[in-house]
Amino acid sequence: MNRLTDCILHKKSSGIPVWFMRQAGRYLPEFQEIRKKNQNFIKLCLNSNLVKDITIQPLNRFDLDAAIIFSDILMIPYGLGQEVEFKKGYGPILGKIDLDKIINTNSEDFLKKINPVYEGIKKVKKEIKDKSLIGFVGAPWTLLLYMINGQSPKKNFNFNEINKDKLLINKLLKKIETTLCLHVQKQIEAGANVIQIFDSWAGLLPEKELQNYCYEPTLKIVDYIKSLNIPTICFPKGIGKNYINFNSLVKPDCISIDYEIDPKWIKEKLKGTPIQGGLDPKILLTDKDNIKRNAEHYIKIFSDYPYVFNLGHGVLPETKPEIIQYLIQIIRNKS
Repeated sequence: MNRLTDCILHKKSSGIPVWFMRQAGRYLPEFQEIRKKNQNFIKLCLNSNLVKDITIQPLNRFDLDAAIIFSDILMIPYGLGQEVEFKKGYGPILGKIDLDKIINTNSEDFLKKINPVYEGIKKVKKEIKDKSLIGFVGAPWTLLLYMINGQSPKKNFNFNEINKDKLLINKLLKKIETTLCLHVQKQIEAGANVIQIFDSWAGLLPEKELQNYCYEPTLKIVDYIKSLNIPTICFPKGIGKNYINFNSLVKPDCISIDYEIDPKWIKEKLKGTPIQGGLDPKILLTDKDNIKRNAEHYIKIFSDYPYVFNLGHGVLPETKPEIIQYLIQIIRNKS
């Protein structure tokens, strides 16, 4: 056990646990060096030695309580046979959906394609025995959206367009759910001892559709992870006041909040469920006094509550590594 799992499972800890979404990545010069030599992002995610090195890079620099495996939520469509490409300056582009191909991709074929992810986890596990190792997946809705939309919904999104073919959606959602359970299971077998579920685009759903596309599909994954006796953190980004419904229906072990959520309000409403995150990543691009004031605001609010320090989304590429170091020092001084 360490601070993170103590906080999530036992609601107590010897100090505030801290890790950051996208802590391994573009803001670190050592990651940039690896990336220069490895332009194909999917191939990079499937190089188990580099996955290990990149995952451990932030732990070599900072006093963090967890590693999160360097991977991508789009390993699921890739493993199911959909083309996935990351275009520089644009983001992911996915090929046209071939439903028969996806449905007929069996477990063996899927695992064969993405096995290096699990090998990377095993290699990381050997090196960080005293830290939590976080595996992760995208939530069913977010994956469904990428697979049908073919790109980030930031570029174009129309819910009615996505929702029009119910037969396609039902078949695809079922395949996504079973594949997610398999992917989670293999990450845990490889050494992950916490799983985070990222529903990055939950906030795009009309409120009346949250039950069908967000709560119920995510609950299936959470229940499966619980059956394996592993704690789950859920991050249904952008759903505002519906965090309360999400928490009561899905019942994750910990809920990660985005930067639009009022920390006092959520603490009062959740009544004991451990909370993670909240600080706006853009704050880390401002001056040190402002960073300190904002960080201490969260620390003070959650001083008597099970809380994991994190951001309300991932570390931005423009963030200076020394600012991450400064922020961690603030947290440790208050613990």
